[in-house]
Amino acid sequence: MKSKMSRAAVAVSVVATLGLTAACGGGGEDKDAEKKPSAGSSAPAEKPKEPAGQGALTEAQLQKAALTKGDVKGYTVADMPAEDMPAETVPAQPAACQPIANMFFFTSDPQAKARAGRTVTPKDELSGSVISLALAAHEQSDAEKVMADLRKATENCTKYEHVGNKYSGIEALPAPEQGDEAVSYKLKGDIEGAKIPMSFTVVRSGSTLIGFYSMNMLDADKAKVPAEVLEAQVAKLEKAAG
Repeated sequence: MKSKMSRAAVAVSVVATLGLTAACGGGGEDKDAEKKPSAGSSAPAEKPKEPAGQGALTEAQLQKAALTKGDVKGYTVADMPAEDMPAETVPAQPAACQPIANMFFFTSDPQAKARAGRTVTPKDELSGSVISLALAAHEQSDAEKVMADLRKATENCTKYEHVGNKYSGIEALPAPEQGDEAVSYKLKGDIEGAKIPMSFTVVRSGSTLIGFYSMNMLDADKAKVPAEVLEAQVAKLEKAAG
């Protein structure tokens, strides 16, 4: 619980410091089956097996696929502290909002097999933006479930409470055409008395999820995940996973 609260406190203090300064073939081996039918044979062709879903990437693969220094012009990239990515989830009220509450800490149900997090800070110290992202490795069926649950939550959840903070104004946004599917939404957090507009985008590429969020206390219109950051991270993951 303490680690979860610290993430919110850090977000507030980083933006506040800004003066806010600037502060995710299968049939049997039957010999008969191997024989090609004669020209006049009416034997039906064997139906190919559906391709299996992609397995989960390893932590080493995620770290290699995550953004690093110099990957995005105009931004500083750093590793996200482990304490800012707690592994466990904490219940939100109401339960319909749980997938959205989880994503604030880049957690999920089912849990990821491995994760790699980054903080991305604009070099323009007056931007007021705080951007975080995390790559989460899943079996593909689990990744698809997390996305489906998140999409449903953006339709059914308008406000919730989580680890002592309140969130409201949840609204689905047009999702970018990235990866295999994506979900975007915005909300406003009341964190330790500070009203913070936030924007989230989650992209699934194969069995890996990338969660992004951006917050800005100076300008709600700038509380968006920068397209250049999102596109660079998706491209780097797809290159590494390919």
